[in-house]
Order: sequence, then structure tokens, then C-alpha cells
Amino acid sequence: MTIQTYDDNNVFAKILRGEIPNHTVYEDDKTLAFMDVMPMAKGHVLIIPKCKAVELSQMPSDYIQAVFATAQKVMNAQRKVLQREGILQLQLNHEQAGQSVFHYHVHLIPAHVHELGNHEEITAEHTELAEIAKRLAIEIV
Repeated sequence: MTIQTYDDNNVFAKILRGEIPNHTVYEDDKTLAFMDVMPMAKGHVLIIPKCKAVELSQMPSDYIQAVFATAQKVMNAQRKVLQREGILQLQLNHEQAGQSVFHYHVHLIPAHVHELGNHEEITAEHTELAEIAKRLAIEIV
């Protein structure tokens, strides 16, 4: 079995290069957190490392640590802004598990598992995403 190699033209690589706009919630030297444009619930945020990795096993440990440090910050902000204690943390490895963008990423979804919509079914309104991103970013210290 061969693990998929990284494709420099995946949508998240293009976002990191500034070729595709996003609604940034938080950014540091190793991570980027932004609103999912096809959210499974209101306030759905994606966190990606700024390194080339399809899955967890391909990431340097300092990037793994950075992704989860960013996830903590974003989750705290989601709870304040969205008044939602329950937040699903979801990470998929490869197509057989449901991964559709082959750049490592973590989903933070403020919802109960039974409330989830279908991913990649509906594109959110960009004005709403921008407003939520702005409110979340203010809460991240």
C-alpha cells in the first residue's frame, strides 16, 4: 500500500499561496485557521498546517503541535462567539475515510454529530462567513 503523495495544486495549498481567498480566523507561522465554505454547521472552521502533508503520519511533530495549539484557540473562540459547548473535532485520512482535500486538516464543527449536514453539499454565504471569522478572530488572544 502506498500513501498518496502531496499535490502542490490542492485547494489548501492554493489558499496558503494566496491564490484563493479565504475567511481567516487565525494565522501564525505554522498554521492557518479559516471558515469552511461548505460548512457542516454554522461556525465550521478548518485548521491546516503550513507544510506539505496529506495525513498525520507525514507531518513534522512541531507542526502537529502547532495545529493542536491553534485548535485550542479556535475552540475557545467558537464557544464564546457561538455560545456552543459541543464542538466536533474531525480529521480524515485519505479518500477511503472521506478526505476530499489531500492536505492535512482538522475540522472544528460546533454541532452535535446528529445535527451535521452533508459536507460539500451547500456553499455558505460569504458575508456570513466573513462576519463569523471576524468575531472568532477577535476572541483569539
